[in-house]
Amino acid sequence: QVQLRQSGGGLVQAGGSLGVSCVLSGRPFSSAAMAWFRQGQGEEREFVAHISRSGGRYYADSVKGRFTISRDNAKNTVYLQLSSLKPEDTSGYYCASRPGDSYYPSYRRANEYDVWGQGTQVTVSS
Repeated sequence: QVQLRQSGGGLVQAGGSLGVSCVLSGRPFSSAAMAWFRQGQGEEREFVAHISRSGGRYYADSVKGRFTISRDNAKNTVYLQLSSLKPEDTSGYYCASRPGDSYYPSYRRANEYDVWGQGTQVTVSS
């Protein structure tokens, strides 16, 4: 069974930083493309960042220059470092996985991914 287990997140003041991480099991990590999405209450799931199998990184314009996605194939883990946080970054953050790479603009769509983490809340206070 393919699973994603998330950790991290929490409460931070505007301008601060924190990280979230996600461990993949049941699928060879090196062959998986990974992504982060976020979803506020009553809102649609929104693309945040994508990392390809080879480490190519792609971001939503709203987080470019502030967030960093990375992967550690030895630990089967994808990370999202969030910096210069704004109150509008407050959301539930979800990692996602798919077998093989996806290409623009497809990797920005939630239905490109077949496995999702349980979500973790990030709250930014003003």
